[in-house]
Amino acid sequence: MRRAPSLPSGSYVPPVPERELTVVSADGSRIHTELHGPEGAPAVVLAHGWVCSTAFWAPVVRALSADHRVILYDQRGHGRSPAPGPGGYSTEALADDLAAVLEAVIPPGRRAVLAGHSMGAMTLIAAADRPVLRERAAAAVLCSTGVSRLMERSRVVSLRSPRARARVHRLLLGSRAPLGPVTSVSKRLVRYVTMGPGTDPATVEVAARILHTCPRVVRAGWGRVLAALELDARVGQLTMPTAVIVGTADRLTPTEHAHALAAALPHCTGLTELPGLGHMTPLEDPEAVTGVIRGLVQEYGTSRETDPSQESHPTTATEAGHTAVATAAATAVEAAVEPKEAKEQTA
Repeated sequence: MRRAPSLPSGSYVPPVPERELTVVSADGSRIHTELHGPEGAPAVVLAHGWVCSTAFWAPVVRALSADHRVILYDQRGHGRSPAPGPGGYSTEALADDLAAVLEAVIPPGRRAVLAGHSMGAMTLIAAADRPVLRERAAAAVLCSTGVSRLMERSRVVSLRSPRARARVHRLLLGSRAPLGPVTSVSKRLVRYVTMGPGTDPATVEVAARILHTCPRVVRAGWGRVLAALELDARVGQLTMPTAVIVGTADRLTPTEHAHALAAALPHCTGLTELPGLGHMTPLEDPEAVTGVIRGLVQEYGTSRETDPSQESHPTTATEAGHTAVATAAATAVEAAVEPKEAKEQTA
């Protein structure tokens, strides 16, 4: 079992969980799961993205766990969840793992707000047809993600030909090349690929250490899944109230993905664009992401059934402006455009 990466002090240090458990997925894969915060508090489930781990969510967990029951887990092959065997890399496997976690930690009759980042958000979408998701998810947050054509739309490598650009991105995602130690050069690369240009050095350092911890075989295995991703048909099955978040400087899943998601979701509560931020929105601006999660908890609760009339009638951005979700989103955007000096002092 791998140890979590060594991280700087402060809010980036993963808090000690109130309880840890191993959840067994449908194919026998063991999923490391953590529980934080008061047991009877409103529940929030967090799913991290590609080549990350539970450590990625540390600032969000610290902000929520005082008054929420926060559950997070390592995707298979990441963090302290063992690498899957042959055939264990697929969106169906991701959906199986999430379903197993929900079955294990959310009691019948209760619901949680689910938040996923990048591949974690894709996991939520992949599991949209699972009965346990519909039974135990009150609402969802999709951060920095897409459902198809990731290679063509990515802006990491600037090539005019969409076909050539997709080919290069596909090779990069499927590569088993070692990332090596965290150096000044690798941190510049991490900032360029995954973050906004104004991201502070401490945040870049955290992201680099987390990313470099993922085994290269696992990185390549999931990279090939992302390169061939086709989840468009599942978006319409994600019927619970769902918020979408994206950074305007996201090179991996540019804003066009977020706009397409917001238009296709049956009940989108609103699209929050965070100016100048890149792909790592929960790490770059945890206050903004936490605000949207809190808004969904306040608006939809976690212990009652979602109003069927709301599920059948999508909410427009204007209508959402009158809800607590939209209020939280507006606050998040205001925070994102504060002077950079103020954000650095807070960090």
